[in-house]
Amino acid sequence: MDIIAVAGGTGLVGAMAVEEVRRVGATPVVIARSRGVDLTTGAGLAAALDGVDAVIDASNVQTLSGRRSVEFFEAATGHLLTAGAAAGVRHHVALSIVGCDRVDLPYYLGKRRQEELVAAGPVPWSVLRATQFHEFAGQLAQRSPRPFAMAPRMRTQPIAAREVAAALVAAALGEPAGLLPDLGGPRPEDMGRMVRDVVRARGPRRLVVPVPMAGRTGRQVKAGGLLPGAGARLGTETFDEWLARV
Repeated sequence: MDIIAVAGGTGLVGAMAVEEVRRVGATPVVIARSRGVDLTTGAGLAAALDGVDAVIDASNVQTLSGRRSVEFFEAATGHLLTAGAAAGVRHHVALSIVGCDRVDLPYYLGKRRQEELVAAGPVPWSVLRATQFHEFAGQLAQRSPRPFAMAPRMRTQPIAAREVAAALVAAALGEPAGLLPDLGGPRPEDMGRMVRDVVRARGPRRLVVPVPMAGRTGRQVKAGGLLPGAGARLGTETFDEWLARV
């Protein structure tokens, strides 16, 4: 029976990946600070990876700082790869973001660094780039100062987080494959519309404020930088279907 460790296993996608590991009959190991493991320092990681066959890295940091993002992913990825090699992990699967290589959002700088480290690291690897999750619209509303809900003007092709989790587990059970095809949702959406619909469906009422993306980043997004590329795999659940379900 495969043992799969999920870094960030208490987060949105990580928790779903843990559930998916159980569903397919494998054994999950949750890597999180609440479980006594700190990716930024490596504390507790060697013990957590003992006997593990594969690692799914769904770890995350909430920041708008490119420097902070790079620092986090350098530390977390470096510790995971070093400990994974020492433990004999056969496959390291990292969750990344569609467009992180062509859109210069500060957070994406950390994801680029993560991908570089994984590709150059000592553990056979796969990287799965996914588009924004359907859940992202609600997160934007929750993080906005009341009574507002900030809605970036951007085109994306969102996917349900549970579909991403299933793809990560399937990848971890398979052979290392390097950079996997992009994973996106079934159709493009406007983030502003998504935020408005989430606010309307869930309340309390907020004033949705469209936020234009200016400068080079805005041009990159307008050019389709956040949309999946040729040969992408597409999920099945639309944003509207997801919103009706949750």
